Amino acid sequence: MDKIPMTAAGYAVLEDELKHRQQVERPRIIQQITDARTHGDLSENAEYDTARDRQGFIEGRISEIEAKLANAQVIDPKLHDADGRCVFGSTVDLEGAADGAVVTYQIVGEDEADIKSGKISISSPIARALIGKYAGEAVEVQAPGGVKRFEILDVRYE
Repeated sequence: MDKIPMTAAGYAVLEDELKHRQQVERPRIIQQITDARTHGDLSENAEYDTARDRQGFIEGRISEIEAKLANAQVIDPKLHDADGRCVFGSTVDLEGAADGAVVTYQIVGEDEADIKSGKISISSPIARALIGKYAGEAVEVQAPGGVKRFEILDVRYE
């Protein structure tokens, strides 16, 4: 499996989720299954079926997180000397050419992406357009609503 790039903060979030699912959710669902078994015939027991379905979901998510953590390539943007170039983990200030609005994005791994908090996935069209560019350069992004143009105002490694 290929390495999965993520920031240290993203890695910590996945670790926390894994611990929660293993130490809280897993024991709780096992108890729910045990309780449902005491209600008699399992073939007609909706509580049992629901608990088993939930257990499958939890175990699947635990496996998925374990695989991602095992293949994680943790990248600390503060340690990069990219000479002002946009790279994974960098924070970029952009000015929209059409409206002059300034937005700030940090380029992060897919699991960390959250547009509301200004984090965009490395595989997003805008991040792909930014990678390798410097402050002062203009970029064009093919968006669902058409081509959007931005000027890179600043690139930081926070």
